[in-house]
Amino acid sequence: MQLLLVEDDPMLGETICAGARLSAWRVDHVCDAASARAALVNHAYSVVLLDIGLAGESGLTVLRAMREHYDATPVLILTARGQLSERIAGLDAGADDYLVKPFQFDELWARVRSVIRRSQGRVIPVVTYGDVRVDRGRRVVHRGEAEVVLSANEYRTLLALMERPGHVVTRDHLHDLVYGTASAVESNTIAVFIHQLRRKLGDDLIRTVHGLGYVIGQPTA
Repeated sequence: MQLLLVEDDPMLGETICAGARLSAWRVDHVCDAASARAALVNHAYSVVLLDIGLAGESGLTVLRAMREHYDATPVLILTARGQLSERIAGLDAGADDYLVKPFQFDELWARVRSVIRRSQGRVIPVVTYGDVRVDRGRRVVHRGEAEVVLSANEYRTLLALMERPGHVVTRDHLHDLVYGTASAVESNTIAVFIHQLRRKLGDDLIRTVHGLGYVIGQPTA
């Protein structure tokens, strides 16, 4: 089990990391919103502990970006801001739970276990096209009876296309969905993900519409 902690208080962050490791968690600790977004692009976490009162950019921007980019990872907000309006803002942005500082660490780990249990029990539709199935709750992909292991970026690219069968998705839009508009990556990165998806799922699933982008199925007029 791997946890991402987004917390800019060094002492609190180290204490949480130590507790996580004692509970046999692997933990990545970052201190700002930009580093959190980068970590989420490259890893699949079991849960995110997110301080919304970060220096500079709010942690809520990280949460909104996760939900916009098809990342359903459970998020537990940690913050010193206990006003009702701010709790509502966090939950409306897609948080699974909310814990106000200072807190007892036994309660923190109990809430972590709770949000993970709830996320595993959610009824989340399985997206299908032909014999390809994407279980958005477990982030598991099958073609026929075989499970296909994808990276986090490959998964998001596939899901963006699977949810729009017959509709051409431009390279720029795929880039924004996978990385966010502020990311600076190589211009051919999406093409690399498409190549990897074809290698793993077969050349017949994703079509290239030259000059426009990519589509699953026959493009509609």
